[in-house]
Amino acid sequence: MIIFYAAVFVVLIAIILFWQSGRAQKAAGLPGGRVIYTDTRSWGSKVEKPLYDPMLGLVGKPDYLVEKNGRIIPVEVKSGRAPQAPYDSHIYQLASYCLLVEKTMGSRPPYGIIHYEDRDFAIDYTRELELALLDILAEMRRDERRGEVNRSHENSARCARCGFRHVCEQKID
Repeated sequence: MIIFYAAVFVVLIAIILFWQSGRAQKAAGLPGGRVIYTDTRSWGSKVEKPLYDPMLGLVGKPDYLVEKNGRIIPVEVKSGRAPQAPYDSHIYQLASYCLLVEKTMGSRPPYGIIHYEDRDFAIDYTRELELALLDILAEMRRDERRGEVNRSHENSARCARCGFRHVCEQKID
């Protein structure tokens, strides 16, 4: 009889731990599935190596990669509250991770997720988004070769937080 109660106790503990891990995964903005990569220490694992494609010279570390139904889904976690729609920069960051997953793991993600504090956005990884990303990467490569590139905004708050402000000749005062 003691063995029976011990077995029931172990099963109950396993159910509780499984339930808590599901809640933690949902709180992190992750879809159901198996977490196969993490760039955070919140899950107690070591931080993975970045994804890298030498042909594009592209490197990145998504916050999470989740395997769901044989597909790999990148998840990017943002610390602030959600805007009405995700910022273009966040969409292209996620698209970069989708591209890196395809290039390094051989599996094209159908979508990725941007997780904000109060809302998630599933972004379809379409051919149009991929082509727009590749255009941006090509433009960045051209700018690297040009040497001098003009500031791309008129936002004084963005300018004030820039890490290059101390050497920038185009800063907004």
